[in-house]
Amino acid sequence: MNGFIFDENLPARILFLPRLPVINASTLGPVGSKITDSMVWDHAKSHSLVIVTKDADFSNRIMVSQSPPWVVRFRIGNLRRAQLHLFAAKVWPRIEQLLPAHKLINVYLDRIEAIRT
Repeated sequence: MNGFIFDENLPARILFLPRLPVINASTLGPVGSKITDSMVWDHAKSHSLVIVTKDADFSNRIMVSQSPPWVVRFRIGNLRRAQLHLFAAKVWPRIEQLLPAHKLINVYLDRIEAIRT
């Protein structure tokens, strides 16, 4: 595990410090270009990155893929940006504890579920 790739449905700038480097999915292509889920998936897989997302597509795909990348899915509904940053900073140490032993981590407002795949 070499770092994290934050999907486009999360803020481009985070206000906490993960142990490993973070990139934003929007940097995978030219400015203004459409970044597909497959582009994010393939990049994460080839660079040993954890996909951090709110998108169900990644957690669904991980269940049917051979040798998938890791996925952290925030299943917290819509929060204001400041609330999202505070929540993520609070739960992030636990998320990092669960990685890399768990390929899928679902983060809810009241719990975290870690799944080995």
